[in-house]
Amino acid sequence: MPTKQFVGEERPDGSNNFSFPSGHTATAFSSAHFMFREYKDSNFWLSISGYPLAAMTGIYRVFNDKHWVGDIVAGAGIGILSTEIAYWLFPLTSKWFSSKEEREALSVVPFYQSKAVGLTIIKTF
Repeated sequence: MPTKQFVGEERPDGSNNFSFPSGHTATAFSSAHFMFREYKDSNFWLSISGYPLAAMTGIYRVFNDKHWVGDIVAGAGIGILSTEIAYWLFPLTSKWFSSKEEREALSVVPFYQSKAVGLTIIKTF
C-alpha cells in the first residue's frame, strides 16, 4: 500500500517500517464485508461468518508482533470502506462498459498487491 511508505511506522518486531495499516486485515475485512453484502438478505449466518475470521487475522498479526492494534483497526476500516465504495461505484462503472442488456455480465476490479497495480476485467459471454 502506498500508505505504508508514506506513514513509515515501524513494526513491533522492528523488521521494517511498513506497519500501518495492516494489509492482511484490510483484505480479510474486505472479503468479510463482501460476504455480508451479498448474503445478508438470504442467509444471515453465512453473511456474518467472515467477520470472526477477519478479526482473528488481525489478532494473530498483533500476537505475531507484525502490527500494532491501531494498524489492525485502520486495516479493518479500509477493508470495509473499500467494499462499500465498490458497491457504490459498480452501478456507475457498469454503464460505461456494457449496453443496458449486458450490465450484469461485466465486473471491473482494481487491485494493488505486492507493489503491483492492476485492473481485472471479467466479461461473461
